[in-house]
Amino acid sequence: MAGSEPAQKAGLRKMDETDERRLIEAAQQDRACFANVYERYFELVYAYVARRVRDRAATEDVTSEVFRKALANIDRFKWTGAPFGAWLLRIASNLIADRARHETKAGVRADELAAMPSPDLSNATDSQQIQLENAERRAWVIRLVDELPDDQRRVVRMRFAEERSIGEIALELGRSEGAIKQLQFRAFQNLRAKLGIN
Repeated sequence: MAGSEPAQKAGLRKMDETDERRLIEAAQQDRACFANVYERYFELVYAYVARRVRDRAATEDVTSEVFRKALANIDRFKWTGAPFGAWLLRIASNLIADRARHETKAGVRADELAAMPSPDLSNATDSQQIQLENAERRAWVIRLVDELPDDQRRVVRMRFAEERSIGEIALELGRSEGAIKQLQFRAFQNLRAKLGIN
C-alpha cells in the first residue's frame, strides 16, 4: 500500500538518488520549486528537531529557520554522495547547537547574577557562594570547549549538550562512528591538557 503510514515513513528515509537530484536541481534553478523540497523533507526535519528541542514553539522556530537557511543557500549545495536530507539535518544541528550555546550563556549570566552576593558580604550564604562557583565553572568549561578545533567542538556539543548518540552524530556529519569516537577522544585530550590533568 503506497499510501500507508509505514510506506510514507520509508519514503522519508530513502528516496531514489535520481529523483532527489531532480528535486534539488529544480529548486536550484527556480526558487519556486523549493516548495516541493519543503514538502518532501518537512517531517524529517521537524521530527529531528523535536527530539532534541522538546519545546513545540522552539521546534517550529528552528524548523522554519532550517528551511529559510536551506532556501537561501540552495545554490551552494553540492552532491557529495550524502543525501540532501543529511545537509538539512546538518543545518538543523548547527542551529540547535547555536541555540543551546546561546541559552547556556544566557543561563550562566542569569545564574551569575542570581548567585552574586549582596553588597553586605556578611549576609552571603554558603548556598550563594556555591551557586556562584558553579556558574563560574560552567562558564569556564564553555569557554574551553569553544576553543577546541571545529570538528571536536561540534562532536562535544552534539554528544553532551544535545545528548546525541555516536551513531546519530556519525550519520549527521557523514563520518564513521570510529571517526566520531576519535574526535571525542581528541577533544577530551585537549580539554585535559588545558585543565592540566594528565
